[in-house]
This record gives sequence, structure tokens and C-alpha cells, in this order.
Amino acid sequence: MTSQTLTEALPYLDPELPIAARVADLLDRMTVEEKIGQMLQLDARDDLDDHVLGKHVGSILHTSPERILRANELTSQTRLRIPLLVAEDCIHGHSFWPGATIYPTQLGMAATWDAALVEKVARATAIEVAATGVHWTFSPVLCIARDLRWGRIDETFGEDPFLIGELAAAMVRGYQGEGLDDPTAILATAKHFAGYSETQGGRDASEADISRRKLRSWFLPPFERVAREGCRTFMLGYQTTDGVPITVNDWLLSDVLRGEWGYTGTLITDWDNVGRMVWEQHVQPDYAHASAAAVSAGNDMVMNTPGFFEGALEAVANGLLAEDAFDDAVARILTLKFELGLFENPRLPQADLDAVVGSAVHAELNLETARRSIVLLENDGLLPLDASAPLKVAVVGPLADDAQTQLGDWAGGSGQAGWLDGQPREMITTVLDGLVGVDGWSVTHARGADILTLEEDPRGAKFPDGQPRPSVVVPSAPDETMIAEAVAAAEASDVVVAVVGDRIELIGEGRSTATLELIGGQNALLDALIATGKPVVVVLLASKPLVLPASVSRAAAVIWAANPGMQGGRALAEIISGAVEPSGRLPISFARHVGQQPTYYNQIRGQHGDRYADLTQSPAWAFGEGLSYSTVSYADLAVVSDSLGVDDTVEADVTVTNTGSRPVRETVQVYVRDAVTSVSWADRELKAYRQVDLAPGESARVRLAVPVAECSIVDAAGVRRVEAGAFELLVGPSSRDEVLLSAPFTVV
Repeated sequence: MTSQTLTEALPYLDPELPIAARVADLLDRMTVEEKIGQMLQLDARDDLDDHVLGKHVGSILHTSPERILRANELTSQTRLRIPLLVAEDCIHGHSFWPGATIYPTQLGMAATWDAALVEKVARATAIEVAATGVHWTFSPVLCIARDLRWGRIDETFGEDPFLIGELAAAMVRGYQGEGLDDPTAILATAKHFAGYSETQGGRDASEADISRRKLRSWFLPPFERVAREGCRTFMLGYQTTDGVPITVNDWLLSDVLRGEWGYTGTLITDWDNVGRMVWEQHVQPDYAHASAAAVSAGNDMVMNTPGFFEGALEAVANGLLAEDAFDDAVARILTLKFELGLFENPRLPQADLDAVVGSAVHAELNLETARRSIVLLENDGLLPLDASAPLKVAVVGPLADDAQTQLGDWAGGSGQAGWLDGQPREMITTVLDGLVGVDGWSVTHARGADILTLEEDPRGAKFPDGQPRPSVVVPSAPDETMIAEAVAAAEASDVVVAVVGDRIELIGEGRSTATLELIGGQNALLDALIATGKPVVVVLLASKPLVLPASVSRAAAVIWAANPGMQGGRALAEIISGAVEPSGRLPISFARHVGQQPTYYNQIRGQHGDRYADLTQSPAWAFGEGLSYSTVSYADLAVVSDSLGVDDTVEADVTVTNTGSRPVRETVQVYVRDAVTSVSWADRELKAYRQVDLAPGESARVRLAVPVAECSIVDAAGVRRVEAGAFELLVGPSSRDEVLLSAPFTVV
């Protein structure tokens, strides 16, 4: 049969027809088995032939170029030749592709407070991802960081819903580009919908004990923002809320997402959510009932529950589902495939991958992002070091030259991709590499401490579903020989750069921690280094806020670098040597002690007192904080009009002055306080920010704007509204109340 005859015989293959008509035609030709298969996404590392030819899968994930090509060959052998959606966890770069550009983690990117920069990172990532034959990334994460013990803090944009919404929307725009017909566009995924991060005890995927009003107040607004931004897919969280798994939560999926918000995009479960209802949560008796519940609740793509295929067929046979129960979900999946143009071009890996993946242009963007992600937390005046002086620098610590740990979770060496041990070492500049590269400095290196070793979990190496069970972490004891070597290096130096933090074995899915302390011999190492009396710059290369030992109060400087990606070491060296000004600001608060959890700034008013009996409640470093190598003052905050209606905009001006001798990029932060609310509410919430570049001695009158409609609360009935009355506009360099200027206004 010629291609022309084929097109005439099968209208769904005619690109001139409207997509809705092509979907309807194809759907009408599909068997129940083909429809069920189209809803299934399976691991390409397993039996690919059975996935495509036996289960008729609609999507695969965790692929290599060879498996993408093989899957395409298999698809061509199927009756209807429906192309596959190829998906991957491309979280901060093309995470599991050798030689791809790996950027700072999401939390690191959040420290830039720069939505335009984050959009550029997502666009560059999409270009690399699309070139390799992958169509779909499971990013961005819109979870709100709460308990810092949770292992997935690094995947979030921090603790503030407004900042999360700004950055996540930017990332969605970057991934999806000008539209899905753009060959460099990939599908974005907003996850994990919703409330997944509200864990008990920081434990991953535990019951999220959270009310509908609380969801509406803080957890849902970022998702609503990206839904209206056009994010094409949503991923559902693992957890249950009020006893109901998110996968079958009719209120959240049907009433709110598809009802109130009018969302028409595609829903995908997280890994084996449907199976977990049977073997882990024990809320469904078997796969037939679990599959029926998932389909009835409006799920579209079922990720890695192989039993869904037989379970859904059994559900139809037993009358739990009608034969047409799958049509809406399959129509949404097919619509994505037609919009991506996969029937005409399956977007297989390009021939010139080396020119696209890991390109020099993307490396430059990566370096700029790393520079902007680094936060200077403390500085007694030592920094920046004089790059023109012949300094002797001791670079010590277990993470000073740990290339793969520097990349963080969801990267080559993080363990989720068995086909990849790490990213190419020559693409990564460690902290040691970066400081060795400063002309004129004499650099010595000592490891000083180990962090951990691993033991197999006594319950076995795998979970009941066959997935690998994380190993048990055994903290390494302080090693006196290693510490002595580090102390000797310190005493022979002018300055010490101590690089400490966490490792991949301590973070990620199923890897929450009971403590926030530095693990292993790191505290003892820091104590010994600081006791030498030499100036010590502590570089915390850590996935999330950690608690530093008391001795660090005597350190010369403290820098937080999150997991800064491939260019992190170069960026740190540039900041330490003064070649680049530090401009990062915290997207998340640091605890002084793990017992302070939670430490986020926008907590509800009304508790007794403001401290524990034995410790203050104030964080070690608060949301929005970060130092420059200059000083900045704020003055003369004034609102343009102090009486406003709900449809108006609060406009204000503030004078920001660089009072130091070095240039500065200042992040001017705008918070709102509602003086009296009908229900308990946060004392202040971020509502806007602006970044201003100031030369030494320069002043700027900065105009700020907040729509009154954004000055809302969620009342006792669960309705978001603006209440009339007195408000304060709070403007300054961080969320700490004592540094914020205040200007009153009234909503009438």
C-alpha cells in the first residue's frame, strides 16, 4: 500500500486534518487492549519487545539511544503504528545523558531569584533533551520545602509559594518553548501534585496530614499558576492525604484541577502509584480494583505499574470499568503525540548530538547560573581574597574534589540510572580545580575526613515491587591521621577553604535524614581547622540547609553552594577571589538545630512566645538573606496611594543605596502583612521582588508594585479573598522583620 493510499485509508495519519478529528478517528479504531496500553508508561530497561508488542505501551522512560531506536522499530510493527512518548527525569539538565550539561539543582537555581535565568536553563536543557529523542521531562518540582530532614528538599525551589510559582512558570516556558510543534520543545511536568512535601518526621511519601484549606492556602497556588501558564502535564504525588491516595483523590483531581482551574492537560502517576495502593498503602485489594480506581479518578498515564495492563482488562471483564472508560485519557495522550508531530516525525536521536549536548554555549550559561546560585552567608571582611597576592591556600574537606557529589541528585552518579556511573570528569570543575586555577596562588589539598560507608538494608536489597532499597548509611568516625594532615596543611597556609556537606547517599527519594548535622568526621575536622587560628572559609556544598558546629561562629566566612553543577568549582573560585560578586539569596531558611523544625519564615501567627526554653526559634540564616562584598541601605519607603480597592495595585518607591566600595546586585524584597484576618494567617508573605545593579556609591529610587488581589487569604470556608482593612507593605533585603521598612495602606 502506498503512503498516499494509507493516508486516504487512515485519516488519523493525514497531517492536514485537525488534531481533534485525527484523535477521534484513531480512538475509534483502537481495541480495549490498545487503549489500556496507551495509558501505560514502562521502563525501557525491561522487556522492550513485550512493552510495545505485548502491552501496546504509550510511553517509555529511562532510555538509551539504542533503546529509543529499537522501540521505534517495534512501533513500526504494530497494527496502528502509534508513536511512543519518550520520557526522562531531566531535572537540572539532561540528568542521565553522558556529557550533558548539568546545572545547579533546583534549590540552587532558586537562590538566583532570577526567573529569566531559570527560563534560559530550561530552554537550553530542552534543546539538549529533544536532540536525544526524549520528548518529556518530569520537571519542575513545585513542592514547598517544609521539614528539612526530607530527602527531596534539593528538588524544590524553596519554602515560599510566590517564589516557587515565579520560577516554576519560567521553567515551564523554557521547556515548552514557543509551542509543541517546535522540534526543540519538550513537555514540562508540574510535580508532585499536591502537598507531597508536607511529610511527617521528614519521611518521604508519608501521609500528608493537611487540610483542604491548607492546600488552598499555600500548596496549590504555584500549581494553579503553572496550570494557567500552560504546563502540559501534572504528576501526582505518592502520598495519601486524609487517608486518600492522591492518585484517586476526586476532590483534588476532578473538583479543583479539572473543574475550578479548567485544566485540560495530561495527568501521570508517579512511579507505581497504582501498584502502591495494593502492596504498600493497602487501600485496594488487587490490581483490578486499583486500576479501576485510578482510571475512574481521571489518571491518564500510569507510570511503571506493569500490572495495570492485566488489572484494567480484568476490571472491564468484571464490570468495574466500561470498555469506553479509557477514552478520555487516551484522547489526551494522543493529542500530545499529534501536537508534538510524532506521527510525522518520531523525533529520534539526532546525528549531530555532540554539537548540541554539552555545548560551549550551554557551559557558559551553566557557569553564570552557578555564580548566581552561590550565597555568601557570613564574612568578617576576609573575602574577597586578593587574587593578585601570592597566597598559600589550603583546600581541605571530603567534598573539595568530589566531582560527582558536586552535581547532586538526579545526575550521572546519583544512582537512579543504572547505565551511568557519572558524568565525564573533564566536564566538571571541582572546588579544588577552581582554586588551583587562580593564578599566583599556591594550593595544597588534604581530605581531612570521610563522611560515610554503606551497608545493605537487613530487610533486603529490594522493595516488594523489585525497586532497589537504599543502603543503610554508617557515619565514618573522625580519623586522627587525616585531621592531623589537614591541620598541618592549614598551619602552613595563609587561608583555609574547608569544603563540607552531604553526599548523594543522604538525599533523594527514600533517603530522608533524622538529623541535619554534618555526617562523619566533618565536625571534628572543622573544629580542628578553626582551632588553628588560621582564617577559615567554610564552603557548605550541601543539597539543603544543614546545621554547622558551634566552632563555625569563629570562621572567617561561610558560603552555601547547594549542589552547584559542573561549573560550581570555577564559580566558587571566582567569588572567593573577587572576580565575581556574590549575589545569591536564600530561597530557604537554615535551622540552628534539627529540633527547630519547621523553620520556614511565613508561619502562622499565634503561638505562645517566640523561643524554646533552651533555644531561640529564629533561624541561623533566614529566607531571603545573602551578603554582598558591599553594603546596601534602604530608605524613604513611600506608597503612592494608601487607600486602594481590590482591583487596584499597591505602588511604592524605596531608595536603595550601595554604601560600599564594590558593585552589587541587590534583590529588593517586598512582603505584605495583613494586620487583622478573619482566620489565623502568616505574619508576612513575599509578594514581589526586584533585582537592582548598583555601582559603588550609587542610589536608585526603585518602583515596586503588588496587585491588591494578591494580598489575599483563604478564609474559614476555604475561599481565597481579599479582606478589607489595614495592611503593611514591608520592603528590605530579607524576610527578617527587623530589617524591613514598613508603609501602611488600607484596602476599602
